[in-house]
Parts: sequence; C-alpha cells; structure tokens
Amino acid sequence: MKLLGHVDSLKSQTSIKFAAFIFISVASFYLGKHWSDGSRQLIFFSRQSPSGTTSSSPSIALSRNLNKEFNVSALIDTPEPPRSAKSGGKWASGSLKAPPPPPEFKIYGIVDENGTMSDKFEIGEFDTDLVENWDNGAEIEAETGKEDVRSTFRVKKFGFCGENMREYIPCLDNVEAIRRLKSTERGERFERHCPEKGKGLNCLVPAPKGYRPPIPWPRSRDEVWFNNVPHTRLVEDKGGQNWISRKGKDKFKFPGGGTQFIHGADQYLNQISKMVPDITFGHHIRVVLDVGCGVASFGAYLMSRNVITMSVAPKDVHENQIQFALERGVPAMAAAFATRRLLYPSQAFDLIHCSRCRINWTRDDGILLLEVNRMLRAGGYFAWAAQPVYKHEEALEEQWEEMLNLTTSLCWNLVKKEGYIAIWQKPLDNSCYLSREAGTSPPLCDPDDDPDNVWYVDLKACISRLPENGYGANVAPWPARLQIPPDRLQSIQIDSYIARKELFTAESKYWNEIVDSYVRALHWKKFQLRNVLDMRASFGGFAAAIIENQLDAWVLNVVPISGPNTLPVIYDRGLIGVMHDWCEPFDTYPRTYDFLHAAGLFSIERKRCNMSTIMLEMDRILRPGGRVYIRDSLDVMDELEDIAKAMGWRPTLRDTSEGPHASYRILTCDKRHG
Repeated sequence: MKLLGHVDSLKSQTSIKFAAFIFISVASFYLGKHWSDGSRQLIFFSRQSPSGTTSSSPSIALSRNLNKEFNVSALIDTPEPPRSAKSGGKWASGSLKAPPPPPEFKIYGIVDENGTMSDKFEIGEFDTDLVENWDNGAEIEAETGKEDVRSTFRVKKFGFCGENMREYIPCLDNVEAIRRLKSTERGERFERHCPEKGKGLNCLVPAPKGYRPPIPWPRSRDEVWFNNVPHTRLVEDKGGQNWISRKGKDKFKFPGGGTQFIHGADQYLNQISKMVPDITFGHHIRVVLDVGCGVASFGAYLMSRNVITMSVAPKDVHENQIQFALERGVPAMAAAFATRRLLYPSQAFDLIHCSRCRINWTRDDGILLLEVNRMLRAGGYFAWAAQPVYKHEEALEEQWEEMLNLTTSLCWNLVKKEGYIAIWQKPLDNSCYLSREAGTSPPLCDPDDDPDNVWYVDLKACISRLPENGYGANVAPWPARLQIPPDRLQSIQIDSYIARKELFTAESKYWNEIVDSYVRALHWKKFQLRNVLDMRASFGGFAAAIIENQLDAWVLNVVPISGPNTLPVIYDRGLIGVMHDWCEPFDTYPRTYDFLHAAGLFSIERKRCNMSTIMLEMDRILRPGGRVYIRDSLDVMDELEDIAKAMGWRPTLRDTSEGPHASYRILTCDKRHG
C-alpha cells in the first residue's frame, strides 16, 4: 500500500509539473503574441556573466537589438512571374533570378574612373528648389558640429566721399603724382599713377543728384539719362559731327556719327567691307580695338554684326567720352598710347581702327605704331581714317609719306586706299622681317622679349616677333572659335601641359552648367544685365557661358597679375579682357558695371592686400541696383559679408550646388545706395 501511495504521489507531482509547464508555455506564447508589435525589448535569462564566466545564479540581460526595428517581410522571397519565352536567354524560364544591374558610375570631376582626364563629367545635382528660395533672404551658416562661432571682427560703416569725387578714377585722377612727373609731353599724365598704399579710397563714391537706373540695351545705344552723366562739354564740342546731342531736358541722344563718319557708323562699316571683302565682320573679324573712340559709336554699331570692340580713349579734354560709352552699354576703357604698353596681349585684335584719333603714329621712330603691331593679330588689319590720307596740303602729304615708310618697314601691306580711309594688313609670319637688310629700323625685338608682358612695361621700339609655330594666326572663324581650344593654350605658363585642352573644355562645361542653372532658376534674363565684369576670368569660361545662354550682355574678362596670363586664350576665343592687379584701382569710371563676378579671387588676393580695398573698388565701379556674385572658400566669407554690410550692400550667403558641407559658398550682394 505504501508503495502504491508513493507511485500515486509521483504521478500527481509529474502531472502538476506538466500542467505548470503547459500553463507557462501558453502564457508566454499569449504574452509574446500580445506584446510583440509594440515592444522592442526582449529579455534573456543567462548564467553567463558579462565577463564571460559561468555563474551559479541566473542573470537577466537585455537584447542588443533593443530599440531597433526590423522588416521581416523583406526577408521573405517573393516569387517573380516567369518571363516570356520571347525574352530568350537563360533567364527565360524564370527558374533563376537575373542579377540586378550595376549602379551607374557618375563622374563629378575631370578625372574618370581610370584616373585619366575626361571632358565627360557632371557638375552634380542642382537643387532647383534651393535656388528658387535664394531670394528669401535666409543666410546659410556653416555646420561645424558645435555652436556657430562668428568672427569677432566688425567693419566700421563706410561713409560717403565728397560730391567732387562722384566721377573719381583713383589712378587717373592722382593730381599729386601727376604734378611730380618730370615730363608730360608724351602723354604721361594720362597713364596710371595710383595712390600710395594706405592712401587709397576709404569711402563710398556718391552718384550724381537725380541718378536713375540706366536705360536698357538696345535703347541705350541711342539715348541715356542726362542726370547719369551730367556733362555738356561733348555736346558743345562735337554736336556738329553727330557724336551726341541733347534730347529735351532729361536725355542725351547719340545719332551714331563720328568725326570722320558724320553720316553714321553703319554706312562707314559698309564702306570698309566693300573696300576689303576679306574683312568679314562677325566671321573672320570678331575682336576689334577702336583707338580714340569718342562715345564709341563705331563699337556700338559693330555689335549688331557679332563683333565685340574694345573702345579706348584717354581721360583728356573730352574726359567723359568713356563714361558715355559705358552708360550706353558698349565695352570701353580709359587708356592712352603714351609711354607704356596697353594692358592687352599680343595678337589680340583682328582689326585695329583709328578715325581722327589724334595720335602721331610716326613719332619716336614709330614706337606707338609698333605697339599697334604688337596687339594686332597676324594677318589682321589696321584701318586709318585721317586727313593725311586724303588731303593734299604739304604738311599732311609729308605725314602720309612718313606713314607709308613706317608701315613698309613693318612689312605691312597697303591693301586699299579709298577716300579718307587707308587699310593695311599685317604679315602672317616673320619671313618678311628676316629678309630685310641688316640694320633696318625698327629692329626685331630680342628673342627673350615677352610680348604678352604688359603690366607697367614700357613701350619698346622694336617689332614683336610672331611665334614660329604660327600660334595666334590660325584661329577659327566666329562663332566656332568660342569653344575650340586655341593653339596658344599650349604656351600659357600653367602647371599642366598634357591635359590643357581637357582643362579648357572642363572649365567651359562647368561654367555653362552653372550659368544655365542661374538663367533657369534665378531668371537672369529678367535682370538688367548688360555691362559685366569677371574679376578672375581664367580661360573666359564664364563669359562664354553668358554668350551660350543668349544673355544680351558683354563681359570684360580680367586676368589678375597674381595668376597665369591667360589673356591670349581669351582673345583667341573671340572675347575681350585686360590685365589688372586688384590691389590697385581699375581704370574705369564709377557706376559703369551692372554685374561683378568674382570666383576664387579673395582667397588669393587677401595674401597681398586688404579685402576691404578690393570691395570698396567694386562698390565704386558698380551701378546702384547692381549685383555681385562672389564664389569663394568659406574662410573668407564672414569678413566679406561684414564689409558688404558696412558698405550698405544687402549680402546673402548661400550654398553652392555641392551642398551645405562644401568648402565653398556664394555671397550674393545687391548695391542699394546711390
């Protein structure tokens, strides 16, 4: 009996344990089912300590997957429907899944996946929404991973200069320096004489009373506001020659004439083309220099023929002629044929024109015409309209003979003389020069003379040699030359040699995509962009993009002396430009540009001069209502933004298309004061 009772007791205990086990299992299942969707926490019981040793007492540990979410359905294969037999191949039966295609390889630079140069690349995604919201005035700060720390410096607000400085050109109006000149008989007073360092402009040049936004192009070719250039001297002196006249009380009118072409520039240009049929404006003749330009009607009317003209004249008794030209929307600079080289490269111009320009070309053994020869492209033309060409007075006939002798010694060919115009052509190579008798004057320049070295370089009484390889003579006709890498790209002093053409193409593509995005997203065609200055132009890619995007504007490409001299490439493309040092003032009147573009300029020039010096000069030459785009490294932006505010501009710091973590930013500014 005891044994049977013991057995029953064991059965009873086993049943209880089994029932408890079933109950715990069901309860665990129910609780797991009930809480699995909402709980991310799983609890594990273990006898192993955190150190890895086994413990006699169990411990409780939390799952390492705490607070993580998993998509279990993604782990379950979904069968694909079998492909039709038409697709063929080993995947047609549907028994095997086709491997996914490899991701598309995108290139965001000028080096491809193999490490070689390539012109097939992308700038990167352009966020249209971001750019569309640029006008909301929101500033974008750099993300530093900690509290944003702004620079501690602050620039004191700049005041206005006196009214007597409203047309001030610092390097041409330096009265003290001009008084100290030993001689002025060769025009030295019209050359650059900049203020000493630390004595430059430290105020904002004011606009004249009643200043108004300029009349837009092309109407500005024919009329401008009187109050913007309130000077009547030219009307009094040149009104009878159809240069300029008053139109009511508030406008000047430009009939399109000149001293030697009273009946209009169009008729005059037609006459030149008929005289020399090879002078095909807008085709082989693309870049022109007009010397002693007056109010630049010659260049203004060439624009409709796809010709861009650099119009130059000194700031002399007709001191406002360049100001009138720029107010009209025509490229122009204050410059003089005196004792130094002009700031343009060798073989820059397809045609150089002088119509009653009041220059004695034969003085000092023809040194001024030798400067014309330096700048004239091989095979280019020199057109001279002047009294010695057609008048038969004894003194004038002597001048004509002197001109004939000088041009013959330069190996120029007198192509045509008709009426009051004479046209010569420069040779294509050095063969004529080398065949002259020994001792013939003027001599060839020394082989080590650099004809592209122009910054404060004296004129030389010698003939600049043409490159033996023909570089500069063989440019494509317009408009093809805009995008063809020119031969002289190989002679530029830059680090790269093999990949120069790729760099040229890459730069053009880079700026074309950026300007295209500005046109689309920022509606640049609605802006009043006419006179544009690119302050660090490189190969002229920005200017080329302005043309490719059909903006009705012209660009003066500035090549700083702190970098490689790329001016020959710019001119070979059919663009215009000038050498300059941005630590000194620029040779133009105040309020002459609508838009200033500076890419990578300040991060370089701040090592040489104060950034506020450059910014004040930018304010001087920018029109009220004008715009500035500065694209530069992040570390200069705080100071530039403070300077802009101190000048009364409205600055906004923006991301580039590369995003907020890029090392570059864009500072856009509007000039609000007048």
